[in-house]
Amino acid sequence: MPPSDLPFDNATLQRISSELTGWLVEKALPVWFSAGVDAGKGECFEAIDLASSTAVSIPRRARIVPRQIYSFLEGNKLGWDGPADAVASALYKWFLNTYETEAGHFAAAADTNNNTTDESFDLYNQAFALFGFANVAASIPDLRDNAIAHATKIRTLLISKYKHPEAGFHEANPAETPLCSNPHMHLFEACLFWETFSDDPAWSDLADEIAELALTKFIDPVSGGLREYFDFDWSPMPGNKGRIMEPGHQFEWAWLLARWGQSRQDADALIAARRLYDIGRTFGIDESRRVTFMALNDDFSVNDPVARLWGQTEWIKAAVALAQISTGAERDAYITDIPEAVHALQVFFQNVPDGLYLDKMSPDGTFKEEPAPASSLYHIVCAVSELDAFTKSL
Repeated sequence: MPPSDLPFDNATLQRISSELTGWLVEKALPVWFSAGVDAGKGECFEAIDLASSTAVSIPRRARIVPRQIYSFLEGNKLGWDGPADAVASALYKWFLNTYETEAGHFAAAADTNNNTTDESFDLYNQAFALFGFANVAASIPDLRDNAIAHATKIRTLLISKYKHPEAGFHEANPAETPLCSNPHMHLFEACLFWETFSDDPAWSDLADEIAELALTKFIDPVSGGLREYFDFDWSPMPGNKGRIMEPGHQFEWAWLLARWGQSRQDADALIAARRLYDIGRTFGIDESRRVTFMALNDDFSVNDPVARLWGQTEWIKAAVALAQISTGAERDAYITDIPEAVHALQVFFQNVPDGLYLDKMSPDGTFKEEPAPASSLYHIVCAVSELDAFTKSL
């Protein structure tokens, strides 16, 4: 069914959500458990080969482990009947044993023999460690105290060694640029998760700091678009790098700022979230392919026309989040976008083994031939979860 012909009544939305959830719990999670996890070792793999539906033996980036912990635990809430707690517990212990460095941060990658191949600090990887630990603490009682202790240790390290003097954190070496909005987005996501169940006010305080940083520095005060790269003083990075705005991140920040703005009753955040969505929807959707592409310039011209799977999931999440806080014709407009965003995601599920997916679509609509990356599963699970909760509330 062409996207323009997709209806948006409640029954149709519920059917679309049910079908997407069914694909996740009946096809995707089973294959990512059977082929994407070594249950005997308690490890997970970086990718699954599309031709053989077997794991690819390449180094594992640290960021995929917390993402897979989340995917299996959240998938269990959505109806997957596999051993989610056991898988998540094993992955958590493996993550600590393999990736934690003597310096206290988590390394970037390790090979298939669990030897560290990149021990460098990266704020992005620490943000996902905090996200994974939050999921463990919230879902696995036996590991709760341990996960809280490790999360507190990372947060203390970030503040003591990598804190920016104005707000936020350095990306890696405090003497180097660029500073980046993307790792802060995932740190924001982790903090918002922690505050749902933790009585430690430091998580909410950090979430508030990142939200204000986004509203005052990441988001351009004239256009309302969110930039990716910054100089030491949080001004846009000089040159073309400082002009980059990713449509997927306009959607992802819209989702997060809508949540934060609603919880804090902050009207500015809700206005910013709606503008971010409008930018992503108006300038970041390719008219012929009907998918979210990778990057814009700050004048909203196309910078990178390649479409990644994850961008479609963020479109779903943002449309759902803004529909939840809107009324009347505005709410209807966001709801109308949901089937189109789901359709855009499902294009990446076509012509591959059940439960797997493609990741990169070229400007001509063809896909790059490569293994399905484990890192994308987290994006899919989160979009499915947000849509599932929304449609059940209708």
